[in-house]
Amino acid sequence: MASITIPTGKDISIEVDGKRLAVVQGCTVRTLRETKSVEAFGSEAPVATVGGKLTHTLELKKIVPVNGLGSIDFYGLQNFTVVIVKPDCRIVYSGCEWSSIGEALSLNTPCIETMQAVAKKRMVL
Repeated sequence: MASITIPTGKDISIEVDGKRLAVVQGCTVRTLRETKSVEAFGSEAPVATVGGKLTHTLELKKIVPVNGLGSIDFYGLQNFTVVIVKPDCRIVYSGCEWSSIGEALSLNTPCIETMQAVAKKRMVL
């Protein structure tokens, strides 16, 4: 019987200027694309559709600073990069700005529970 391998994230991290700041336990990405219908006068159906700009929204779960960096001011992060390493490629979301941060504070857990961010660009390497 043949087995099927589904590529999953092996490693997800937040980087600034190529320096790894934190690791992320999970990530959900949603990409929206503006589309418009082109209509002709007198036609009941559109004659074409045109794709527009893309918006990449990431929801990062359980963000933990990399050992040795101490505490990181996640609220001060700007223009950061999220890197998702898969077995066959790296997906890089650059120019990220966070839009919301959720914290759950308890003993011995130096992590941010959730962070939503919007990326300017997506590249597959």
